[in-house]
Amino acid sequence: MQLQHLLSYVRRAIDDYQMIQIGDKIAVGISGGKDSLILLLALRHLQYFYPHPFKLEAITVSLGFDNFDLNGVKNFCSDLGINYTIYETEIAKIVFDERKESNPCSLCSKMRKGALYDMAKDLGCNKIALGHNKDDINETFLMSLFYEGRVHTMAPVTYLDKMDMHLIRPLIYTPEKDVRGYVTKNALPVVKSPCPADGNTKREEIKNLIYTMQRETHKLPENIFGAIQRSKIEGWETKRRS
Repeated sequence: MQLQHLLSYVRRAIDDYQMIQIGDKIAVGISGGKDSLILLLALRHLQYFYPHPFKLEAITVSLGFDNFDLNGVKNFCSDLGINYTIYETEIAKIVFDERKESNPCSLCSKMRKGALYDMAKDLGCNKIALGHNKDDINETFLMSLFYEGRVHTMAPVTYLDKMDMHLIRPLIYTPEKDVRGYVTKNALPVVKSPCPADGNTKREEIKNLIYTMQRETHKLPENIFGAIQRSKIEGWETKRRS
């Protein structure tokens, strides 16, 4: 997998949904996982030739786990010439030790996002880029359908009125296998999540379901994503085709 191939996915998504305008300052949420690192790398290279000049910041919200080594990510950001901020929190302690949540992912996600939004605002950013890929979009769609009884998924662009800030998802056209292939080939400094709930969630169940069904229906991921694009789900109206 070549970087140019990944950039083509990202550029098309940004153009289709007009994610970036002149003068934007974009905070990239860095979890330490493969998707967020690829997103940061792609946006950094996009800066070299995109017609709308924009600035980048990288932010990691640390949940407070002891075994979360971000030195590799620090060096990665330094090599790219991007300012990197680590926001230290005690979210893990609150969720697992104090609240002892039976469904920790929901509360953790809300608190982590809140911390990310606050730090992005403090750094003067007007947009936040999140590393949700094409498979994440499909999985969220099925999770909403199966577990919530509604037709919904993450939108390419979301406006946060309370923060006066936009969320953008430039990886929406990028398959997870392409991200994984590039990360493996180029040895990007992926940090394994220390969360005890990692890999043991409803999302993982849906991921496995899609993988199993895809053995017989090879175009299943494309069919699901196509259904999302053809639906009337809020935020998925394509603004411009490249």
